Amino acid sequence: MSDMARMSLNAASGRGEQQPRPRASVHPAWDRLIRYCAELGHGEIEKLKIQDGLPMVAEFTTRKVKFSP
Repeated sequence: MSDMARMSLNAASGRGEQQPRPRASVHPAWDRLIRYCAELGHGEIEKLKIQDGLPMVAEFTTRKVKFSP
């Protein structure tokens, strides 16, 4: 059995060592959008404009406030 086949079997069965994933490089525009979403918590973003694969502007945003636990 090849090393690749053995690694696939180990990964599929849950056995094997967990390798740390390399951190992906994220464009600053995507990073800002992700941080905004995290800060928003709950809400909606409408009319998100994407240009050249990058978020440019959200023309209208709303925030939902929950009054029940």
